[in-house]
Amino acid sequence: MKPLSDIGLIGLAVMGENLVLNMESKGFQVSVFNRTTEKVDNFVNGRAKGKNIKGTYSLEELVKSLERPRKVMLMIKAGSAVDASIESLIPLLEPGDIIIDGGNTHYPDTDRRTAYVESKGLLYIGTGVSGGEEGALLGPSIMPGGSPKAWPLVKPIFQSIAAKVDDGTPCCDWVGENGAGHFVKMVHNGIEYGDMQLINEAYHIMKDLLGMSADEMHQVFKEWNEGPLDSYLIEITRDIMAFKDKDGSALVEKILDTAGQKGTGKWTAVTALDLGIPLTLIGEAVFSRCLSAQKEERVIASKVLKGPKSEFKGDKKQFIKDIESALYASKLVSYAQGYVLMAAAAKEFGWNLNYGDIALMWRGGCIIRSAFLGKIKQAFDNNKSLSNLLLDPFFKDVMDKAQQGWRNVVATAVINGIPTPAIATALNYFDGYRSERLPANLLQAQRDYFGAHTYERIDRPRGEFFHTNWTGRGGTTASTTYNV
Repeated sequence: MKPLSDIGLIGLAVMGENLVLNMESKGFQVSVFNRTTEKVDNFVNGRAKGKNIKGTYSLEELVKSLERPRKVMLMIKAGSAVDASIESLIPLLEPGDIIIDGGNTHYPDTDRRTAYVESKGLLYIGTGVSGGEEGALLGPSIMPGGSPKAWPLVKPIFQSIAAKVDDGTPCCDWVGENGAGHFVKMVHNGIEYGDMQLINEAYHIMKDLLGMSADEMHQVFKEWNEGPLDSYLIEITRDIMAFKDKDGSALVEKILDTAGQKGTGKWTAVTALDLGIPLTLIGEAVFSRCLSAQKEERVIASKVLKGPKSEFKGDKKQFIKDIESALYASKLVSYAQGYVLMAAAAKEFGWNLNYGDIALMWRGGCIIRSAFLGKIKQAFDNNKSLSNLLLDPFFKDVMDKAQQGWRNVVATAVINGIPTPAIATALNYFDGYRSERLPANLLQAQRDYFGAHTYERIDRPRGEFFHTNWTGRGGTTASTTYNV
C-alpha cells in the first residue's frame, strides 16, 4: 500500500462502500472514514480486506493520508450533514484541495457551496451519481459540475470508474459550472419518475383491463426489452413479473400499492414551474405517487365512487402493440420535456450544457439507460440548436407511427375507467405542442376583463399590449403587462 491515497471518501453506506471498491478495482488507493467508526472497522476487515483501502478514524487522519491536491468525496445524506462536513474539512485542507459531494443534492445548494468553498481557496464538485448499488460497484453514470479547475484533477478517477458504452466511451464528462451537475442529475431523476409511472400504467392496463397474469406480462416485457423499448427499467420489470413468493404466486401482487419518494422528482417539477416549462409528464408522475400514498382514503372512496365496469372486447394482441406504442411515444415526450427544461436552465444560469454528451452519460450505468439515448446524441449532433427533440426527424417519425395506437390506448383506458395520468398527459402535451393556435386568447381576454392585465393582438407586432373596457364601466388604466 502506498504512503498516501489517491482519494478519500466519507460515508460508508451502500453507495459509498461500492464506489470505494470500484475505485480500488481500477487501481486507485482509497482512504475511508465514517462518523460511526465501527463501520470503518467492519468495512476494512470485511469487503475491503486485503485491498488498497485504508481505514481512518478521524477527519484529520483522513486528510493527512491523501496525496496533494487532496480529493475528499462525501457520500452522505443531502442537506445539513453536507454543510457540516464542509465546515469540518475546510480548516484541514489547503488551497487547491477538492471537496466532492456525490449525494442527491438540490442544485441551488451546490451553487451556494461552490461559491463558499472557492472563497476559502479550495475547489468544489457537486456530482450526480446514478446506477444504484450495482452501478456504484460496477460502473455508474457520473455527472460532475462545480469548479472547472477541479475537473482535470478528478477526471482520471471518475472516468475510470464510470460505466462504459460499447465503444468504450465513459458515461461521465464535465457538465458545467456550479450546480450544473446536480441539476442534470435532478432532471435524470425526474425522467426516472416519469419512466416508472409510464411502465406502471402499462402494467395497470394489462392487468385490470386485459386480465393478464404476471407470467403473461413477463413475456410482454421480455419482448419489449428486445425492441425499441430496450432499457434498464423495462428489463427489471420483466424480472419482477417473473419473481415468485414462497407460495409460488407473483410477489409483485402482494406488495402494498403506495409509492414513496425522496424529493428529486418534486424538485424537477417545481423548477419547471419556476422556469415556465411545461414538464407535464414528470409532474403527473410525482402527483401519482402522492395519490398512491392516500391508500386508506382510496379504499374508502372505492366503496363510494363508482366508475364504468372494465371490459375489453377488441383484439388483445393488437392492443398490447398499441400499449407498446403509447409507452414508447410517452417516454420520448418525457425526455423531450426534460431536455427543454435543461435548455431553459442553461439560459437562466449561464451554463454551457452539451446535450448530446448528456445523453451519452445516460447510456450506461444509470437507471434511465435505454437504447434510444444514442438517437438523442445523434439528434443534437445533427442540430445543436434543436429546440425540442420531437422536431428531430427520427423522433417525428416515431410519433407518426405511434399516434394511432397511443390514442387508442388513452381512449380505451378513459372509457374503461383505468387511470393513465402520465400516458394521457404526454399525448395532451404532444397535441398542444403541435397546435398552431391554442385557446389562450380567451384566457387573456378573461384576465383583461377582470384584472386589466392586457393582451397582445394577432394583427399587431409582438410586444404591443392592449386593454379593453369590456363592461363600459371600467377606465382606460391597465395593470402591468404579463410575463410569458
